[in-house]
Amino acid sequence: MPPVVHDARTGRFVAAVPLPPGVRSSWKLAAAAPDNRTFLLSGTGRREGDIRFFRVRLDEKGRPGTPEPVPRSGEDVPGGLPVLAMSHDGTRFAFADMVAGGTVVSVVEIATGARRDWFSRDMRVSGLSWAPDGRRIAVAAYNWGLGFLDLAAPGQDLLAALRLVRPMTGLPPVQSVAYTPGGDFLVYSVGHDIERIPAGGGEPVVLARLSLPRSASLAVRFALDGTGRHLLHTHGRRLHRVDLRDGSTGSVPIGTGDVRSGGQTPDAAW
Repeated sequence: MPPVVHDARTGRFVAAVPLPPGVRSSWKLAAAAPDNRTFLLSGTGRREGDIRFFRVRLDEKGRPGTPEPVPRSGEDVPGGLPVLAMSHDGTRFAFADMVAGGTVVSVVEIATGARRDWFSRDMRVSGLSWAPDGRRIAVAAYNWGLGFLDLAAPGQDLLAALRLVRPMTGLPPVQSVAYTPGGDFLVYSVGHDIERIPAGGGEPVVLARLSLPRSASLAVRFALDGTGRHLLHTHGRRLHRVDLRDGSTGSVPIGTGDVRSGGQTPDAAW
């Protein structure tokens, strides 16, 4: 299934997103800037394991413009466990991936493809989110917890550059994480619960408990909108929109228009 644009309120199909030259098929992950108009998408190149990234901007009606490939973005990206996050100004993105011997978190300049890597042998990163000021990236990891990466920290040692905000020992897996618009709090998923914690650490508050079947994965991936009020996640072929003020949820089917849909649950970003 190619990347597509949907109306988040109704699930209505709006448009398919064109693939740039050199990208033969799309990957399932997407990331967005908080303007709800600028998106980062990924796809596969001509070789096995060749992951390419490209930026797409939507107009006021949700129609995608010409995709903008990120230079050199397919170099040394194995594609084992990609996790994407886009900076608030839409000029950089971060991804996490499994590499030989461990995990790498990388920050990439979209205009040039320039990249900086942090490496760890012991972590498995499941979620990333940029702070509004662009100086930190929130990091969620299955076997570590919740914290943030200081982008000014020297060196390439991921653990040395991280600050732990909440350990996750004995809890269900933490998956997605997102900064609130002011940067004061982190919103994250622990199993089927959505919680919030001060960005510097403190007591967590449960914002919502997702109504999902018992058979559903405990690793819930979500996206937070630009206001910080609404959360979006997918299950099966449906979009689930959660109001974090009261925990209420609305659900709509994902329309496909004339585009063939695959059997996998898609990821969504807004």
